[in-house]
Amino acid sequence: MLVLLVLGLILIQTFWPLGQRGVQEIPFSYFQQLVEMGQVQEVVFRGSQIEGLLTTGERFLTQGPGEDSPLYTSLIEALNGQGVHYSFDPPQGNPWLLTLFMYMLPVVIVILFFSWMMRRMQGGGALSFGQSRAKLVSKEFTKVTFKDVAGIDEVIEEVKEIVEYLRSPGRFTRLGAEIPKGILLVGPPGTGKTLLARAIAGEAGVPFYSISGSDFVEMFVGVGAARVRDMFQKAKSTTPCIVFIDEIDAVGRKRGAGLGGGHDEREQTLNQLLAEMDGFEANTGVIVLAATNRPDVLDPALLRPGRFDRKIVVPRPDLHGREAILKIHTRNKRLAPDVDLALLARRTPGFVGADLENLCNEAALLAARARKEYIEMSDFEEALDRVLTGLKRRGLYITEREKEQIAYHEAGHALVGKLLPHADPVHKISIIPRGEGALGFTLQLPTEDRYIVSRDELFDKLTVLFGGRAAEEVVFNSQTTGAAEDLK
Repeated sequence: MLVLLVLGLILIQTFWPLGQRGVQEIPFSYFQQLVEMGQVQEVVFRGSQIEGLLTTGERFLTQGPGEDSPLYTSLIEALNGQGVHYSFDPPQGNPWLLTLFMYMLPVVIVILFFSWMMRRMQGGGALSFGQSRAKLVSKEFTKVTFKDVAGIDEVIEEVKEIVEYLRSPGRFTRLGAEIPKGILLVGPPGTGKTLLARAIAGEAGVPFYSISGSDFVEMFVGVGAARVRDMFQKAKSTTPCIVFIDEIDAVGRKRGAGLGGGHDEREQTLNQLLAEMDGFEANTGVIVLAATNRPDVLDPALLRPGRFDRKIVVPRPDLHGREAILKIHTRNKRLAPDVDLALLARRTPGFVGADLENLCNEAALLAARARKEYIEMSDFEEALDRVLTGLKRRGLYITEREKEQIAYHEAGHALVGKLLPHADPVHKISIIPRGEGALGFTLQLPTEDRYIVSRDELFDKLTVLFGGRAAEEVVFNSQTTGAAEDLK
């Protein structure tokens, strides 16, 4: 198609009339005036067309009279009288085939373009839209194993069963057991769902196809369903294998919720996925592994047994899990002897694996910026303060009066937290401005992970929050806006 387009442009450039290629077209009467004024240097007669060159160097084109016309005879006499050189050439007019080609070329190009697009959408060719974008991940490509995953030991035990089935299926089939056709990993962002899938790819020893849910959806109708068919066709040709769909909520949302009604492109893609996972044709040997942090938006038909037989929750790590994750992310880093990973794990309640990885990297960057040989505990503490409250605002000017008010405010939090029996122990107090609005903070750390909270603990937490405001009233006999964030 590109060759045809280039050829057409060359032909148009070659045979297009001179009047449309920068040559000025003038009336015949004006041409006669130019001849009489002696401003014409050269003239060429091509049938009824007259081309010429003016004394100024400009070229012109005009339509002359026929050879039988008196005007033609008078024109020749005028040219002879002015001494203008003229000649006669055969007419160059455009052939009718070329004219037809020039009119048909845009139509042909449009037809060829849409034909090319349709072939790509239907899945033909290496560059087709309908071809699956799933990547075949080999064991050599990913060096992640179960040893690189920590903090979710129960989840690892669950997925190890899948790997063992793929390695030795006879152990399960002799008892009549069937491996789950699909496993859905559910959990908050950053808990290690994708990392776990990479570890499965490194441990399974079978073909592992990886794709994102958003790779199925396109603006062209039918492309998503074609990609699903192509992906499962490839997977069935290499069984046993695993197909991993990351962020499956991009394609697996409940049907009927789209703006396009019940038959939009995404729903057609979902219907094809449902048919491939548990339709009329069996996909024995293909295990579908998917991950999402929004299971509530998934279509119920996708979650039923026979498609995703097992739903595994990947939770936030507990205290021991965070310590194990910190050990993994610091095993290739040079740590000083004063680094206490157990204390860091206690200081990071609610952190997930991605947060802890970022914490370790921030500490390493701080140590490198200070040109240290080892990463010290102070680097981890500064990195944690950065993650929790933001960067130090060194350029912020605070008056001595405001510094005193902030100090008493934070001291009020700390004093109340120290005196109340059900409050978490105070770990750190700071009056250094950080982030967007924090002029200071008081950090309390729990001694252990807790999953239920008593009424007394909630009451003490509220009391600690009001401690800063109470200190301002006692010392300054007034209140400031510093307690605004405490009361939210």
